[in-house]
Amino acid sequence: MNDLILDKEVQKYIIEQSNSTIDLSTLILAGSPFKGIKVQELAQQIQGRRKAKTKLPTWYATDHIFYPPTLNLEQTSSEKTALYKSKLIAGDSLIDLTGGFGIDDYYFSKQVKKVIHCELNIELSRITAYNTKILKQNNIETVSGDSLETLKNLTNVDWIYADPSRRHDSKGKVFFLEDCLPNIPDHLGLLFSKSDQVLLKTSPLLDLHIGIKALSHVKDIHIVAVDNDVKELVWVLDQNYSGDIKITTVNIGKTGNQEFSFLPKNEAEQLVNMSLPQKYLYEPNAAILKSGGFLSIASAFDLNKLHVNSHLYTSNKLVDFPGRKFEIISSHPYQKKELSKLGITKANITTRNFSDSVSNIRKKFKIKDGGDQYLFFTTDLNGKKKVLLCKKCTL
Repeated sequence: MNDLILDKEVQKYIIEQSNSTIDLSTLILAGSPFKGIKVQELAQQIQGRRKAKTKLPTWYATDHIFYPPTLNLEQTSSEKTALYKSKLIAGDSLIDLTGGFGIDDYYFSKQVKKVIHCELNIELSRITAYNTKILKQNNIETVSGDSLETLKNLTNVDWIYADPSRRHDSKGKVFFLEDCLPNIPDHLGLLFSKSDQVLLKTSPLLDLHIGIKALSHVKDIHIVAVDNDVKELVWVLDQNYSGDIKITTVNIGKTGNQEFSFLPKNEAEQLVNMSLPQKYLYEPNAAILKSGGFLSIASAFDLNKLHVNSHLYTSNKLVDFPGRKFEIISSHPYQKKELSKLGITKANITTRNFSDSVSNIRKKFKIKDGGDQYLFFTTDLNGKKKVLLCKKCTL
């Protein structure tokens, strides 16, 4: 952390360049205009501020913030997801075992009296400590070093929070908590010796069943999406809890949040009707699709499914559904002759339980992306391939 970057003139330069459209490679080739500051250091601050504009608006709007390397910014929670997580806790104290850039802790500190931010990376710990003072959040204590050792030396706290990071990517998309640092399953005994309540953030790649099997005393699982893109899974563990797990899905949007909760143990018991397409079509948001609550969502909103594997729903009466809603204009068999009659050259295409990909469909029927028409390629209850021409509903 080069303190010269905090100079008034340097900060003015960083703000000006971050607001410009100049390419960073061009800026780096031009060199640094400031003595004692490498051009790469300036580029890090400019790139960081650019990334913060939408992901971290509070940091972006605050003068003299020091930004870490890009990787640290990419790995950190957004303000939207951090705010959501903060509403899940209350009490006097919380220790964060994987503090990082401190976004989560900034919001936790508004819910509890004291937050201990632990970070193994000494430089990142120093940056976060500095920014915490700039943001005037004075109830956050930063500690650099092994967080598990720090935890061992603490008296009990109300909450323990961790966002374990993957140690390697050699297993591809298969994701296990045992492959993360810290290894939470191996240290649950230590965690529960210091707190009854543990909050974990994991990647959306983690399979829910695998996570449940690896952990214990799981009370709630929150699947958090932003603008229909699942960003993280949040696990609430309570040492004194032994009841049924509840899954809550939330899609944080520009105009509000879509939330839906259900008990996985009841999923298979839901009685859901299948039907051919009716007047309206519904596509669940990404958080619900991740949750696996395909029957529960149909039952809750009194909808019919098009096919047991399609995860598209239909009704004759429009309902306020947590996902996209459409009016079905027409239904067609999946035949080139039938689609040619429609004369569609531009449309938004979605496939659900369908054998062909969107890119192949576009190429095959010469349909460009965009416009206000929507085509759903799916399979009906009779196993027949169907194309549904729809228009979006705004309810």
